[in-house]
Amino acid sequence: MNIGNKLKLLNLVGLLFAFFSMSFLLKENKPTFFIIGDSTVKNGQGNGSNGQWGWGSFMDPYFDLSQIHVKNEALGGTSTRTFYNNPKLWQQVLDRIRPGDFVIMQFGHNDSSPIVDTLRARGTIKGNGNEYQEVYNPLLKQHEVVYSYGFYLRRFVKNIKDKGATAIICSPVPRNSWNGQYVKSSEYAIWAAEAAQNSGSFFIPLQDLVIAEYEKLGKEKVETTYFDTKDATHTLQAGALLNAKLVAQQLKLQSRIGIKKFMK
Repeated sequence: MNIGNKLKLLNLVGLLFAFFSMSFLLKENKPTFFIIGDSTVKNGQGNGSNGQWGWGSFMDPYFDLSQIHVKNEALGGTSTRTFYNNPKLWQQVLDRIRPGDFVIMQFGHNDSSPIVDTLRARGTIKGNGNEYQEVYNPLLKQHEVVYSYGFYLRRFVKNIKDKGATAIICSPVPRNSWNGQYVKSSEYAIWAAEAAQNSGSFFIPLQDLVIAEYEKLGKEKVETTYFDTKDATHTLQAGALLNAKLVAQQLKLQSRIGIKKFMK
């Protein structure tokens, strides 16, 4: 091989190396869509092993995964307080957030639990105010300052914004609880909306959207399709699929969120 051909070969190898290096960097630098919440977002390991599913387990199909990562970091049994304060939960997500990422959150079902007990100590003050309560947490064996549900949501949002990412608050999905032909709503949806407005985050009125679908179908159909007789909180696969679809629709409709370009 003469010198000219060797130089051409070296140039070709260099171009190929640069191409694959750039492709690798683009893949590694793609944004992440983080999902945090309780068991209605990720039930158990998120694989439906107990027949119950959270909607976060079905978000992947709505995204072009070659353009964006989707990470469901929700954990059953958590409230805004326990997810935020546990360094193995929120801090580990926060450490991975980069500018241009997205974080969607849905809490509320466990925030109504007792503030102090020997079982979980996960409750928060009702509302969206700035009031607090100093307590002794028997599980942590230390004093703790407990804030409102909305306060913790606003803390999540501030952390997310400080990292240059986009925050999205969802109101909690409704339980299979009816008053005649109407689904009972939760005041946590009101406080979630207030927290979103106060913090300048995006808001998905997931409770209202799901209720509208449930009432359209009727109580009997909902109870046999989306839930089983043993549980009025956690959905079967069909219910989680419905909730995921409604979330995805809102992510597309609210174009200012900026995530639509990463969705199918």
